Amino acid sequence: MEKKTPLYDVHVEEGGKIVPFAGYLLPVQYGTGVIKEHMAVRQQAGLFDVSHMGEILFTGPTALATLNHLLTNDYTNMPLNKVRYGVMCNEKGGTIDDLVVYKFGEETYLVVVNAANRDKDYAHMAANVLEGTKCEDISDTVAQIALQGPKAPAILKKLLPEEAIPKGYYTAVPLAEIDGMKCMISRTGYTGELGYEIYTHNENAAKLWKLLREAGEEFGCIPAGLGARDTLRLEAAMPLYGHEMDEEITPLEAGLDFGVKLNKEEFIGHDALVAAGAPKRVRIGLEVTGRGIVREHQDVFSNGACIGHTTSGTHCPYLGKAIAMALVTAGSVKEGDEVEVDVRGRKVAAKVVPLPFYTRGK
Repeated sequence: MEKKTPLYDVHVEEGGKIVPFAGYLLPVQYGTGVIKEHMAVRQQAGLFDVSHMGEILFTGPTALATLNHLLTNDYTNMPLNKVRYGVMCNEKGGTIDDLVVYKFGEETYLVVVNAANRDKDYAHMAANVLEGTKCEDISDTVAQIALQGPKAPAILKKLLPEEAIPKGYYTAVPLAEIDGMKCMISRTGYTGELGYEIYTHNENAAKLWKLLREAGEEFGCIPAGLGARDTLRLEAAMPLYGHEMDEEITPLEAGLDFGVKLNKEEFIGHDALVAAGAPKRVRIGLEVTGRGIVREHQDVFSNGACIGHTTSGTHCPYLGKAIAMALVTAGSVKEGDEVEVDVRGRKVAAKVVPLPFYTRGK
């Protein structure tokens, strides 16, 4: 039985097409459609319900040591109110999940995980915490709204004083008030666009959504669903769990080496990653040059030989072309090479291109 986020009734009022996703009932799109929602985020702003994401609180004198033990990144010198990406591996170096960590005190960290992995993640974390750390799943008490797009700062300025809006990418303001509602605001997102994620108590969610809608109206801000969230993250080449990574794919194979610190003394999966050496597979970008749209789990061929498979693919509205990401044998192709993708028995031509496909400001 799927759960409802605190904004479920709002989505119904807004005309959202509700579908089951990661154990929740969420809007895949609204009456405007995926293309308009996608373009609004790229050019104005879009509003997303991301209350399905998981939030796990780590507190105590060994909280930092626990996170460094559980995760691939190094949080040792992390400044206060900063956000840092990380990956949680199994003993074989496979990816249990990717996540972000917020530091709110020397003994207080908030970890935000993917909704579909929340229970699995928490079980793994709880089983591996060090003595002196309390690990608590607070997901069911937290609502999260993402305001994404170039007009997002102007919209927030209508509701908040300048100092309550985080300035740097991956920074947070731990306590802000919007119309008397306590919020945590971070400059983060999953769209490749300038934007914010606003956390608050469940009971504030509907009021906060409506305030953001009203403030954003003059800037062309519209609600956006799961469909646009996926096409936006794909344009920005942001990996999605279950596609670009899973428990059989290491973060190094997925191209997430920026979040993996092998020079750290230890973390779960460290020894397996070191022993494996240079990744045998790599994540690449494909631009479809033939006729057709490439989806996930389709074989990629170079000179007649299968070199891997696609992990995500679609037609992207802002770029105006079909693109895909793929996991292929390391060294099998380079940028500019022509390949073919098997789309239901038909070979579709594509070209290897650099990632990300889209970069804000370029």
